[in-house]
Amino acid sequence: MEANVRWESGLTFQVDQEGHRYHIDVPAGEGAPTKGPRPKGLLLAGLGGCTAIDVVSILEKMRVPLDGLEVQVSAEAREEHPKIFTGIHVRYVFRGRNLPLDKLERAVKLSEETYCGVSAMLRPAVPITSEIVVEPPRG
Repeated sequence: MEANVRWESGLTFQVDQEGHRYHIDVPAGEGAPTKGPRPKGLLLAGLGGCTAIDVVSILEKMRVPLDGLEVQVSAEAREEHPKIFTGIHVRYVFRGRNLPLDKLERAVKLSEETYCGVSAMLRPAVPITSEIVVEPPRG
């Protein structure tokens, strides 16, 4: 696995990774457009994507049908440099009818403690908390 990061201008960089091209950037100021997310935001997205893939895969094996899953990842960072995360919270929002809470909890636990490599890399450096929310299907 690798990523190539190339400076474009200002604080905008183009990333080529696994056949995909995207930008990383920093907020340019009030109302100014940016070309992509910030690096630490991508770290949160990586955690959310990693655990979401695990959870859906595990629930498929458990034969738990989902109407939807949204993983919301938020973090607090300290004010001084380096502005590292001081805490990360992962909120799993499951959608479906008659979803078995025990199986949802088991899938999340397996992801967090066994399968998600991103979580395993982050957990020694920053506390990660989580919660499970179950909502009815939309529409």
